[in-house]
Amino acid sequence: MIRLELAGAHTRVHATLCGACPQGPTGCCASPPGVEWSDIGRIVSLGGAGWLLDQMTAGKLRPGRRGLLILRVEPQGGDGHALPKRCAFHGPEGCTIPPDRRAATCNYYVCDDAFAHGGEGRGDPEARAGRRAQDALVDLYGRWDLELAALVLKGWPDGPTWNQDFLDWLGREYDRLAATAASATRALRAR
Repeated sequence: MIRLELAGAHTRVHATLCGACPQGPTGCCASPPGVEWSDIGRIVSLGGAGWLLDQMTAGKLRPGRRGLLILRVEPQGGDGHALPKRCAFHGPEGCTIPPDRRAATCNYYVCDDAFAHGGEGRGDPEARAGRRAQDALVDLYGRWDLELAALVLKGWPDGPTWNQDFLDWLGREYDRLAATAASATRALRAR
């Protein structure tokens, strides 16, 4: 079953299949997405600058060419067997961080298997709406990442200084983009 939690650019798409992922115990979290420029701006805009800096200090996030990269760790299974590497924020019950601190992809991505088993192929309106929301968010955040990447490169050609001032700037830029994208996020509400 697919369920939408509509909130404009903060929309979340849920699938019951994710809880019992056929790809294994870590599912998508075996290869976590980057926390890209728009994600960082979104997290800062929602009050998470200190959290980002804390996670960088802890080594769970590190600077990358397109934002921040999430550490992958090798957890030990309860039966003594090693499990595949996974996102440092993946715990026994799934993601250990709240949605407002996650990369947007982690909030809206649902794999094709989940959509197929969630009713999209049978014409379920919630599944179709979930697919439209996911597609719209991929386009929206992709455009924002490109624009923010150009601004970061212009302002910091040798790479940004990862401090409060840079994060505050990125949060303001995200807010500017979000304010101009009202029509795009309105499309997420259309079912």
